[in-house]
Amino acid sequence: MKITAREVDGVTILDLVGPLVLGDGTVALRDQIRALLGKGQNSILLNLKGVPYIDSCGIGELVTSFTSVRNRRGELKLVNLEKKVHGVLQITKLHTVFEVYEDEAAAMRGFKKTQVRAQ
Repeated sequence: MKITAREVDGVTILDLVGPLVLGDGTVALRDQIRALLGKGQNSILLNLKGVPYIDSCGIGELVTSFTSVRNRRGELKLVNLEKKVHGVLQITKLHTVFEVYEDEAAAMRGFKKTQVRAQ
């Protein structure tokens, strides 16, 4: 799993490439989320466009990351889900937990709405 971080309007976007599965994929995501939270960056968008497959450990890591970010009063949202990954989220009913967006612009608007409500 390759993860590239970039920041747009106070939101850290993590571009993930490769399967999110037990081993390197889940460890890389966990380490990246911990590092961001350690720096006080708690508005995180996971771009899953490059993730063709996710296994149960990958799902577990998404949930763990979501919980960690929420515990820091932050937000973790998902964007650009491949068909198989979207299907897994639907089967597990996690699409009701995560905010999932079709494109990055819509996701960024979602962060702005939350920031306005918080003020």
